[in-house]
Formats: sequence, structure tokens, C-alpha cells
Amino acid sequence: QVQLVESGGGLVQAGESLRLSCVASGSIASIIAMGWYRQAPGKQRELVAAFTSGGNTDYADSVKGRFTISRDNAKNTWYLQMNSLQPEDTAVYYCHANWIVTTFHTIYDPWGQGTQVTVSS
Repeated sequence: QVQLVESGGGLVQAGESLRLSCVASGSIASIIAMGWYRQAPGKQRELVAAFTSGGNTDYADSVKGRFTISRDNAKNTWYLQMNSLQPEDTAVYYCHANWIVTTFHTIYDPWGQGTQVTVSS
């Protein structure tokens, strides 16, 4: 069984930084196209940042230049460094992968449980 567990959320003031982590656990062989999404109250879930299946990065326009996605393949972990946070960044942040190949099967479209990020003005 594969689980995605986020950590690193919290309450910060505008202009401060946070670093989110997502750890994938299980008998994992590879993780394809991992990324981060967020959902603010009353809004649809949106892409924040992701690695494409080709290994490039993709960012929402609203976070370009402030957020950076990175990964540690050896640890099955990916990160979202968020700098210069603004109140409009307040949301629940979810990690996601297009698919995860394990020893026994492939898991499509797995999601973490979410971590709250709140930015006060």
C-alpha cells in the first residue's frame, strides 16, 4: 500500500516562508510527475507546482518566482519551498503524483491528506 504524507504547513505572516514535504511510503520503484496542488475555501483545487513526466517543472503563474518544487528520489520525497507568502496563498496544500510504480502494481493518481497553510496579513 502506498501513502503520501505531507508536513510543514502552519500559520505564518505575510512575507515569511514555509517548506512543505511529501513522503511517499511503500514498496516504491518509481514516482512519475509528482507535484503540489492547493484548495482555498470556496475554490477549486488548483495546480501549484509539479514535475512533468519529462522532468521539467510547471508552476502556477501566481507562484512563479516565489515557490520552488524539488525532490529527493532516493527518499521518495518532494518539497515545496514557499517564499514571500501572501494571504492569498492560504489554502490546504496537497501532494500528488500521476502514478507510482510499486513492487506489485501501479497506483494511479494518489493524493496526500493535505496540510493547512495560513498566511496572515
